[in-house]
This record gives sequence, C-alpha cells and structure tokens, in this order.
Amino acid sequence: MDFGLSDRQAAMRDRVRTFVDEHLRPRDADYKAAEQAASEAGDRWQPNPVIEELKPAAREAGLWNLFMPPHSGQEHVDDSYTFEGEQLSNLEYALCAEEMGRIHWASEVFNCSAPDTGNMEVLYRYGTREQKDRWLTPLMNGEIRSAFLMTEPDVASSDATNIQASIIRDGNGWVVNGRKWWSSGAGDPRCELAIVMGKSDPDGSRHGSQSMILLPMDTAGVTIERMLSVYGYDHAPHGHAEISLEDVRLPADAILLGEGRGFEIAQGRLGPGRIHHCMRTVGVAEEALEAMCRRLTSRVAFGKFIYQQSVWEERVARARIDIEMSRLLCLKAADMMDRAGNKAAKTEIAMIKVQAPNMALSILDDAIQAHGGGGVSQDHELAATWASIRTLRFADGPDEVHNRAIARSEFAKYTDLKAKPGTAV
Repeated sequence: MDFGLSDRQAAMRDRVRTFVDEHLRPRDADYKAAEQAASEAGDRWQPNPVIEELKPAAREAGLWNLFMPPHSGQEHVDDSYTFEGEQLSNLEYALCAEEMGRIHWASEVFNCSAPDTGNMEVLYRYGTREQKDRWLTPLMNGEIRSAFLMTEPDVASSDATNIQASIIRDGNGWVVNGRKWWSSGAGDPRCELAIVMGKSDPDGSRHGSQSMILLPMDTAGVTIERMLSVYGYDHAPHGHAEISLEDVRLPADAILLGEGRGFEIAQGRLGPGRIHHCMRTVGVAEEALEAMCRRLTSRVAFGKFIYQQSVWEERVARARIDIEMSRLLCLKAADMMDRAGNKAAKTEIAMIKVQAPNMALSILDDAIQAHGGGGVSQDHELAATWASIRTLRFADGPDEVHNRAIARSEFAKYTDLKAKPGTAV
C-alpha cells in the first residue's frame, strides 16, 4: 500500500496551500474588519468585499471550480457542454479542500463552497443543455449563488421519504407548495436559484414519488420567512432560511432529469457533498490544534508553561492521532469513490461523515479550554468554528442515520437482515 502522493496530487495541494498562505491569511484581518463594518452599518447581508477581491486572483491562478471530478462518460452528462475547472479526482480535491478548511471563508474564493458545489454537480450531471446554459454557467462563473431546499420543519427529514412539500403537475407546468428550512445560502442577495425536492406522486413507490425542480428565487409565492441562527451566529451573508412556497408555478422544463427521479439525484449529490465537508473539517482540526499548541506554549500557570501540565500532553497527543486517522479514512473514501464509484464507497463515506465532525469538535473544545475565557469570546474564532462544525452532525444526514448504515453493513456479513425473528440463518 503506497501512501505517497503523486506529483499531480502534491502539486495541486501545494498550489492551494501557497495561495491560502500568501493571499488569504494576510487578508484575514481585512475580512473581519469588513464584517464588523457591515454589522455596524446594519447591513450584514452583503458579500464580503475581501472575498470578491480575491476571486479573480484564484481564477487566474487556475484554482477555480476544483471540486468537479472528471465525468468519464458518465450517464446523463452532455459532452457538448464544457465545465470550466480543473476536474480533479475526489482524492486530489480532498487534499485541496483540507487546505481550504484552514480559513473558514476560503472555499468561496475558489468557487468551491456549499451548496453551490453540490448544485453545480447536479446541474452538470443531470441538467438539460438549456438548464445548464441558464443556471450552471453563471454559477460556474461565480456570478450568482444558489440554495438547496430539502429539509422541512414539520417532519423528520433525516428520512427523506417523510418530505411533504408537493410538486404537482398542472397543465403544462408544475405547482409547488410546502415549507422548507435550513435552506443554506438563501440569505445571500446573489442567491438566484434553489433546487427543491418534493413529492410529485403521493401514491408512488417509497423512492419513486419524489422529484427535484429548479426554482428561481424571485418566483411569485416564494417567501423567506426568517433567517435561522446557529448557536446565536447568523452566518451572514450566507445564512440559513426558513422558506414558504405557496402555489409557486414553474414551467414543465424546470423539472430535473424527470418526474420521480428525486432520490436518484439526491444520492448522486449527497455522496460527494458529504466527503467535501469532511475534507475541509480535517483542515479545521489542524488549525484548532495549532491554535491550542501556540496558546499552551505561551502561557504560564502555577509556575510552569501550561503545555507542561500532563493533562495537555494527553489531549494534544489524542488530537494528533485522531487527525491522522481521520485524514486517512477521508482519503480512503475519496480514493474508493474515484476507483469504484460513490455507491461502492458508501460505507466509507458514512464512516468519515460520522468521524470527521466529532473529531474536530473534540479538538476545538480542547482548544477553547486552552484559551480560557478568551476561547468562548469573539477574540478567537474557536467558538464560532465549533458552532459551525456542530451543524455537520446533522448536515447531509445525521450521525444516527450513518451509524445505522455502517452497522447494517456489518450485520449483513453475519445474517440475513430481512429474516424474521426466530428464522434460522
């Protein structure tokens, strides 16, 4: 087993790392100052100018739309449409995404931030040429932003068959009704498109009654009811919205792939999305460990540096071990996706989706403890980062759902999961 990186893999990682270190880190104070100025002006829901200034440099450096793996003739993909980007493999992108994760606002600079990445992949893999020309091209160019409307406040959306929003055919078009929440990205004034998942056939099969449809955000009947906070943070200008859809009328060609194909699209979207989150989370954990070590080696308590207290030796050692294990599992999952496809890697994807956020949360919590009172204040990013990473235990499926899938994969090695109790196996 070769754990070394190829020349291409190392080169792409190093290009992103260098860009982050040379262009983003020096501007972090400017980014925060712009946030503060917007807050004081009472208009937090505007793009941060620092990000906008850096995007052209990233694009010129060839570090733009890095997330899309080569389609290699996959079903549905229109070869006549060119996706602008490096088209890295999942493994190559994993290495780059870790570097992006070190600065919480970095991914947008490279046009690699959620939910745009997942939506672009959906449009590229399942959209018609007309849908791509209208929506994918401006997303790919960073001219607009988008949202993904799946989760609902009135049902347990971890089981997507519970979704109640309706997408009903009416003459030559569709009528959409329902209420969605945690519609991340909908707070951005540049958000012009939402991909909505809803029930198009109430009497259809369990996984064949859902569809996905393209919804322009300025359509009549679309109302942003409120923006949701995460442990008190509003995540402006990105934000997470609760949205009502009342008799929203859309044309027939707004449907994606075809009626009843929503679950198929969701599985194609969520697998890569899950691994993208985990890739960045490894970088978050590395930054937290560095902040913790710098604090521990610079502060004195009870007559010696804090790092010399034995409890911190154990915590730092555990952090390093957990990061290394998580990185290897993440890279293994990405490599399996490249070699055998997302379906073959589903257990590895589930494992890293559980492991990465929990690993990072533990390290962030220790880093906060090392910083004392400052750790929970706005003077350090640790508290805000913890709140953001905590959402990943829900995003793209909660821990419980992934743990269930992992356990069922194990049980299947020893028994027939469909056997009734008392049946010999």
